[in-house]
Order: sequence, then C-alpha cells, then structure tokens
Amino acid sequence: MVVLGFTLVVAASSARRGWDLDNVAAPLVTAAGDMVTLPSLFLAALIVRLPHVTAAVAVVAVAVGLVATAMSLRARQLVLRRIVRESLPVLLVAGVIDTVAGLAVDRQFTGGPFALFPALLVLVPPFFEDTGALGSILSARLATKLHLGTIDPVSRPQRAARNDFWTVSMLALPVYVLLALSSQVVAVVFSLNTPGLLNMVAIALIGGLGATTVAIAISYFGTVSTYRMGLDPDNFGVPLLTASMDLVGALALIGAIALLRLG
Repeated sequence: MVVLGFTLVVAASSARRGWDLDNVAAPLVTAAGDMVTLPSLFLAALIVRLPHVTAAVAVVAVAVGLVATAMSLRARQLVLRRIVRESLPVLLVAGVIDTVAGLAVDRQFTGGPFALFPALLVLVPPFFEDTGALGSILSARLATKLHLGTIDPVSRPQRAARNDFWTVSMLALPVYVLLALSSQVVAVVFSLNTPGLLNMVAIALIGGLGATTVAIAISYFGTVSTYRMGLDPDNFGVPLLTASMDLVGALALIGAIALLRLG
C-alpha cells in the first residue's frame, strides 16, 4: 500500500511538473519498494514469533487477495480488467525468478566472498535496484515509442531504439561507479571488511555493465514481443525486467567477484 501510494504521488507530481514519467517513475518506485520491503521483512520476522499470528495473517491475506483479484477482474473499467488480467501471470513468474535470485546469492554467504568481505553485502541491494531501474527506464521508453509509432515492433532495433540503448549504457557508467564509492564509504564507517576501493569499483562496473547489456536485450525483445501479441508492454516490462535483473544481477555480481578472484 505504501509503494502504491508513493507511485500515485510520483505520477501526479511528474505530470504537474512536466517530467518524463518514463525516466522518473521506475527508479523512484523500485527504490521505494526496496526501502519499504526491508523494514516490512524485519517486522514480519517479529510478528511470526507470536502464537497463531502467522496462520491468521496468512488466511486474511489470502482472502483479501482473492477478493481483490475477483473484484478487479469483474470491474466495469476495461483498463483495470486488462491490467490485472495481463499482470497476474508475469507477477507470478517474477516471484519465482526473485526466489531463484535469492538462492543464488544465499549460496555465496557461507565461507564465500560475502562472508570474507561484508562490504559486498552493502553493495548487493542497491546494485539490484539500480540494475532493475536502468532496465525499467529503457523498457518504459520503448513501450511509449511503440504506442506513439516512433519505432516499429521489428526484430532488428531501429535507430530511435538504439539511441535509447546508448543512453542507458552511458547512464550506467556513473551510476555503478557512485554505487561502489558509496558502498565503500558505508563499509569504512561501519568498520566492515572490504576488498578495497578499486576492487569495489571493478566489481560494480564489470557486473553492472554485464547486467545492463542483458537488460537492454530483455527490455527490447520483451517489449516488442508483448506488443506483437496485442498485449500492453507497460503491464509486462517493469515486473519482468526487475525480476529478471535480480537474477541476472546476482549472477553478474558473482561472476565479477569470481573474475577478480576475491575470496
């Protein structure tokens, strides 16, 4: 509910100030989602210790979810019905992909580089968030251009699409450098063992640019494919992209650490 409210505020503010929603919504909403998710998980971990609370909350949550889904699918608003009908499958797939991504990172904790260098744990959440945000920006821009007819849904990207590819790639460079610098600063402040500033920058750049390359491919071909099938790319792009980037980002980050032979 918090993220939903924040999304509505961002959309309204962007429209009022004349901002391009494709460039603003995805990074802000994904960042807000990460900020809300972690405290929510800690709160949930405390609540489940109470007797019978877990079962009661689960029953209520399932009931509310089923009722809300049924009401949405039978709503009079055609747009609402279409959004729910098209989003449900991709959100289920996204949940599975996120679980696999979590398992991929979790295997590295015990005796791995994350245990040896806790500073890498500081890097993980913003790395996933920024990777997903960059891909989501591209996906949103491509979807808008398809709706406007600026680009055609063809297998070979046109110049307007390729320009967006370069824009996202160039934006990724300073983003990952700043991400590594900020993670290093936090690690030093909290006295966490770190592989060093240069290694942190190298890990962020190698893993980030590799993940961004995959994000570009997923964004373009995923957006074009859904558009060709008569579906709305806006209902598929961001959830599929962010979930995919959690998995790809985890593998890219682990690959960068292995390439630099840390741990």
